[in-house]
Amino acid sequence: MTNTFLLAAEKLPMEESVNPLIPPLYDIVWSIIPFAVILFVFWKFVLPKFQEVLNQREDQIEGGIRRAESAQAEAKAALEKYNAQLAEARTEAAQIRDDARSQGQKIIADMKAQATEESNRIVESGHKQLEAQRSAVVTDLRKEMGENSINLAERLLGEQLSDDVKRSGTIDNFLAGLDNVGASGK
Repeated sequence: MTNTFLLAAEKLPMEESVNPLIPPLYDIVWSIIPFAVILFVFWKFVLPKFQEVLNQREDQIEGGIRRAESAQAEAKAALEKYNAQLAEARTEAAQIRDDARSQGQKIIADMKAQATEESNRIVESGHKQLEAQRSAVVTDLRKEMGENSINLAERLLGEQLSDDVKRSGTIDNFLAGLDNVGASGK
């Protein structure tokens, strides 16, 4: 069998040697024409659509990046605004707290002053009442002592001191004598 193939190969005319890597010229020409048509269609119709899709995709990506950057800038601005408001609120709260503390101390001082003033007024009123009561008691005691001394003097003297002028003079003399005795006894 191998011999048959060899014999068949020997009987073939020896034409030019054919290079298997380089196709014949008519194949190259007929291959270039459909390639050129396909290239033209691709270049005219497919490539612009493809480029349009790529441009849209690029715009979407860039738009998304811009939106993300603007959102990030807005978030940063909002954070800064929030921090500023928070700092302002803390400062205001500290000021309110300090004002309340000072007002509380002022109210306490005012209340103490009012209480002291009221206490002094009550004590002064008490002293005045005591002085008035003392004066009333002293007056009553002098009157009673005067009457008792008149009664005693009438018994001792045996005369009646019914005359108001005599009675008044006798009482005054007696009281003056008591004052002298009280002053010398001290």
